[in-house]
Amino acid sequence: MGFGSYDESEQQEVDADFDDDDAVQSGQNSHDGTIEFENGASSDELLDRLQEIKDDDT
Repeated sequence: MGFGSYDESEQQEVDADFDDDDAVQSGQNSHDGTIEFENGASSDELLDRLQEIKDDDT
């Protein structure tokens, strides 16, 4: 068989018969809450650092 040839005998059967009991329910792992992150730097410090990074790339 040459490159790129198609041969149906090489295709595998896939069992796609799924039960709903086996499926993951989308609301099953939902979480309510908040997250807070504080890095200790002010907005101005972060913007200055961003500008430094941009300047280094040029």
